[in-house]
Amino acid sequence: MERTLVLIKPDGLQRNLIGEIIGRFERKGLKIIGMKMLSIDDLNVEEHYKKYIHKPFFKNLKNFMQSSPVIALVLEGLEAVSAVRLITGDTKGRNADAGTIRGDLAMGGQTNLVHVSDPKEDPEGEVKRFFKEKELFQYKKVDMHYLYSPDELGK
Repeated sequence: MERTLVLIKPDGLQRNLIGEIIGRFERKGLKIIGMKMLSIDDLNVEEHYKKYIHKPFFKNLKNFMQSSPVIALVLEGLEAVSAVRLITGDTKGRNADAGTIRGDLAMGGQTNLVHVSDPKEDPEGEVKRFFKEKELFQYKKVDMHYLYSPDELGK
């Protein structure tokens, strides 16, 4: 099983969309193995968005991500990173397909409700940035045989 990080950004919290966003991942069948509310400090923002640190918009991005708490989730499933990105939609909400989180609920690029791991940028490292191993829970999900065939689960 693959793990991936989702951050529900300040706009998701302020717009009262936490339940809607989490519900979409749950309905897809992804397993929540970690969840918490937190404020992101300077070090975590700079590490998390290090590829943008020298871009002119970084200061605004940093201020936005620190404007209120975020909800951090770790989701698990087969090909979870790509499944989450499919559910989330294009980075710029106004360009995202209808039916995706951003396509249905967002207009902006920075204010696009969620950060999701990019498969090329170490999703597991992102999980470790926000969660200690003891904060992640392994448990039997009772609907697994309705989500995946035995072949997909290697049985």
